[in-house]
Amino acid sequence: MSFKTRLIKMAIKWTPNMMVIWVANIILKGIAELTDFNFDLEARKAYVQIQLVGESETIEVWIEDFAIINDEGSYQLIIQQAQSNRIWLNNLLSRITGKAWGIPEIPQLTAHLELISELFKAESREQEEN
Repeated sequence: MSFKTRLIKMAIKWTPNMMVIWVANIILKGIAELTDFNFDLEARKAYVQIQLVGESETIEVWIEDFAIINDEGSYQLIIQQAQSNRIWLNNLLSRITGKAWGIPEIPQLTAHLELISELFKAESREQEEN
C-alpha cells in the first residue's frame, strides 16, 4: 500500500461524520437531507439515512463488502451486499449486488483511477472472484 493511500485512509477515518453530513446537505439542498451517515473503509461498510424533501419517512441504506477491482487497466465496482428499509430500493439493490460493474473511463478521473482502486481494492481474493 502506497504512502498516499495510507494517508487518504487516515483522512477518511478521521473525517467527522457531522462534517460529511454538513457538506452533503449543502449539495442536496432542496432535494434531500442527509440525517445520518457512517462509512468504515476498513470494514467495507457504509450506512446512509436520508430524508427526501416532501417525504415523511427517511430512507436507510446499508452497504457491505464493496471494492474496486483493477483488471488489467479496466476498473470495476462490486458491491456484495446492500439493503434498504424500502421494498422498491431493495429490489433495485438486488439487481446490482454481487456483480462487477465496469467503471467508465472519464478523462478527468483517469489519472486518479489507479489510486482509487488501490484505496478500495478487494481485501481478499474471494471478494474479487465473486
